[in-house]
Amino acid sequence: MPHRFPATVAALVLAVLLAGCHTAKVLIPPNLRPPSENTGDALKLAQQQLLQATPCCSSFADFSYRNMLPWQPQKFTLGSGSMVANLNGTHSYFLAFRLPADVKLPYQVAMKSELNGRWLHASYLFAPTVVLLDGGFQPIRSVDIGLCEHMGWSDETTGAFGSVNIDEPQARYLLVYSSADQQSGKTYWEQSPASIPTTTATLTMNPTGSFSIPHGPDGSLWVGMMNKTYKKTIGNAICKKAEKGDGVLNTLRTALPLPWISDSNNSDGKTNRPSSP
Repeated sequence: MPHRFPATVAALVLAVLLAGCHTAKVLIPPNLRPPSENTGDALKLAQQQLLQATPCCSSFADFSYRNMLPWQPQKFTLGSGSMVANLNGTHSYFLAFRLPADVKLPYQVAMKSELNGRWLHASYLFAPTVVLLDGGFQPIRSVDIGLCEHMGWSDETTGAFGSVNIDEPQARYLLVYSSADQQSGKTYWEQSPASIPTTTATLTMNPTGSFSIPHGPDGSLWVGMMNKTYKKTIGNAICKKAEKGDGVLNTLRTALPLPWISDSNNSDGKTNRPSSP
């Protein structure tokens, strides 16, 4: 009798384990799971909050430029509680900086926008617009920054990256906001789900692994002088869907032509082969 109790427990444990093998679900990485919230609703709510905010500034001279542009990219959070500008009839959160006076021209300002949302399909990005101003707060140049996606091994090298060149000697101030075109645009995003088994959770995903992340009014933005890490990351970032090629073998033949192939059709119709030493 004392020996039956452990045997019974072992049998029960084995039965549970066997049952679990049949009912276990495939684990899906968090960023590939279907969103529990509606992306459109979250975006509309953020847009409503921005429209209801009272703007503090409507001309370039109204902004405070006391903060110096960081010497390397620094994180800023734009959203509820941030000041709002009204530029060209568009509400936007903003950042304003003094530009360094002792830096050799030209130089670059790096930017990175982080996904705003828990899931990839329920996220949006703050897409920046940059305005360069002279000492009299007059605009020299305005540009919508194009964002390119990069998935790195660390948080520092993961996100939507962009940059702007500063080459105007008269540039004194930098204003960062999001124009109407930027707020209504999208950024190409590539993430392959090929290694994930097809389940109900992945059926709502784009089968090609390509997405268009919408732009929104708020989010986290890194801004600062270009450094080596950001420069390398931007150089490897994906800005759009790659064009289809002719295949790896054809690409190799073009890139590395072999003498007995390239010269195979000579004037007498004979095939040339490399001569023996």
